[in-house]
Amino acid sequence: VAMTSAPQLVLFACVHNAGRSQMAAAWLNHLADPTKLRALSAGTDPAAGVHPVVVQVMQEVGINLEGSIPQRLTTELASQASLLITMGCGEACPVIPGLRREDWPLSDPKDQRVEQVRLIRDDIRQRVKQLLTVYPSR
Repeated sequence: VAMTSAPQLVLFACVHNAGRSQMAAAWLNHLADPTKLRALSAGTDPAAGVHPVVVQVMQEVGINLEGSIPQRLTTELASQASLLITMGCGEACPVIPGLRREDWPLSDPKDQRVEQVRLIRDDIRQRVKQLLTVYPSR
């Protein structure tokens, strides 16, 4: 009997879950093999919605974040993940014992000009592609 393992979960976390973590999760879900890896995003202090400029620059690359609702980062949510990638939430991000954690120092797209947000979007895409070359390792 073939064992099928559920896809591993990568959790992207920032403060408002309205920009960086939304873009990162969208990129991973767009680029990764969904049978191996899927992404969720959350924030320590979720905003009411995704930043309009973030929705706009992701639409430019064919990814629709229009309906995405920022969600709160909880210990329960984090405990389902096999990797937590934090983006500027510092001490507010939960520490889950045994959970691999990386921090990506990215600037916050909030109140940035669209050109700047495109750069952040492309930076995140490169980081996600890099992540996919090493993860999951089995």
